[in-house]
Amino acid sequence: ARSRTMTTPMEMFHAMQAKLRESSREYETIAEELSANSIAQQQAQQQLSENEMVLKELELLEDDANVYKLIGPVLVKQDLVEARGNVEKRLGFIKAESDRLEKAAAACEKKHEEKQRAIMELQQKMMALANPSAT
Repeated sequence: ARSRTMTTPMEMFHAMQAKLRESSREYETIAEELSANSIAQQQAQQQLSENEMVLKELELLEDDANVYKLIGPVLVKQDLVEARGNVEKRLGFIKAESDRLEKAAAACEKKHEEKQRAIMELQQKMMALANPSAT
């Protein structure tokens, strides 16, 4: 005698409910990642703006001008060429980080949309299963 395991519509519905809960949690996690990425992008954009402004100010100075850098509570004299170089390097790092964040946001957005589609499809299947006469 072969044992047959038939899945009843109710069992299928409960399995779909569990999958829906899991997918919803994943969707929320992706949404949180998107939010964190957005905050990081805003911070990078602010740093970029600030450093671009500093570089413009440094470019206005004469080559023999005194430049000071705040290190903790102390102002330390710094060479103008070195200061410009440091700010340009910092700008490069910030731009690279901003680009990385944009790519990560695009990938996360795609995952978010795919998960949303999967949830909607699952909900439609569950509704069809719950009300077979409507199909």
